[in-house]
Amino acid sequence: MSQLIISKRGNVYQYRFEIASQGGKRKFINKSGFKTKQEATEAGNIAYAEYLNAGVPFKECKISYSDYLDYWLDNYCKSNLKYTTIHKYTTIINKYIRPSLGLYKLSTITSVRLNMFITEVCDKYTFSRSYFKNILKVLKGTFRDACNLYGFIKYNPALSLRLPRVECTKKDPKHLYSQEEINKILYRFRHDDTFTCSFLTSCYTGMRTGEVFALTWDDIDLDNGLINIKHNVYNKKKDNKGRWYLGSPKTMSGERTIYISTTLLNALKNYKQKQEQLKNLYGNKYIYYYLEEVTNQYGKVVEQRIVEKNESTKNKKNLNLVFTKSNGKYSGTSILKYPFKIIHDELGIEKCRFYDLRGTYATRILNSGVEIRDVADMLGHKNIETTENYYVSSISETRKNATAQFDKMMQSDIITEITEYQIY
Repeated sequence: MSQLIISKRGNVYQYRFEIASQGGKRKFINKSGFKTKQEATEAGNIAYAEYLNAGVPFKECKISYSDYLDYWLDNYCKSNLKYTTIHKYTTIINKYIRPSLGLYKLSTITSVRLNMFITEVCDKYTFSRSYFKNILKVLKGTFRDACNLYGFIKYNPALSLRLPRVECTKKDPKHLYSQEEINKILYRFRHDDTFTCSFLTSCYTGMRTGEVFALTWDDIDLDNGLINIKHNVYNKKKDNKGRWYLGSPKTMSGERTIYISTTLLNALKNYKQKQEQLKNLYGNKYIYYYLEEVTNQYGKVVEQRIVEKNESTKNKKNLNLVFTKSNGKYSGTSILKYPFKIIHDELGIEKCRFYDLRGTYATRILNSGVEIRDVADMLGHKNIETTENYYVSSISETRKNATAQFDKMMQSDIITEITEYQIY
């Protein structure tokens, strides 16, 4: 097989090289149109190296770590990770990793330099330990793939990298809601049905925030008292079609079916009844939505976008979203911003989040004597301790009993009053 041949054709240069014969016939790859011989030679060398590597784009070992990070985000992250994870990784790369390490060649970065970097980050910032772990995870992931997936480096300098001991960092922002706080919040927002019903849905099920606000009425079986968790909602940069998208749950085990307790079932039935009444009151001014499929360059559906219906899309199938405003307007998780500002500033419950209802649910239900394997299944967790994974069984009846126990524990006059959802 011949090497690269550079020749002149008229006023331009071309490269040409022979490839494997097919059917006994000689085959070549060539490209013309280069202004100089040097341009043709450089392009030809890259094309020839790519051919020898079975079509994998050629990357010189001189590539900077900064350029490699862009390559990793485009070629690995966008194909394998969810949008919210990519956004989080991009922030970590641009704020912390690229400014310190981006100027070096990928092939020259050693385990010593990486250890210096992670130690400097831990000394400089007062993040929670979990956030430091995220920085380490991104760092290790980039070098793992550079070595094992792309072959850009011969060994992985981040293989044995670990966090140093960190004494003074922020505590992870977790809050365990008391019954008094829950009643206080619900009473303060007793006239905001969407907020209180979404609050109770998370409180009584331990669903993730994105799972709660991705719910449609098609996901809820009110007759049999079941919620089928199939989606997670996330937001992207806003444009003329909005910014909310439906994706799959956070993990594979996140797709699950959970029982609805008696109190929450009554709340959801009353809330749905009021929503139907509001649709009649607003008439043609009520806002409806549909799902728009977003495809990549190959025509594969990669996302489902929540889009407001208009005259041209009125025949599209309605997306029956649960947690909308009175006029049907969907704001995703943004509907929580104002209530939690009030909760923090006015009610004085400073360090709490909607997501903390999930941890509160798990803690309370575990303390009531429910098996941890059942709790893990209800929360959509795959892994717990090895003994718990192999020696604790989970059956539907025990999970149903656990839901009933939690419902009994949570009984209060405030909740009973709130969940009537009457039009005043």
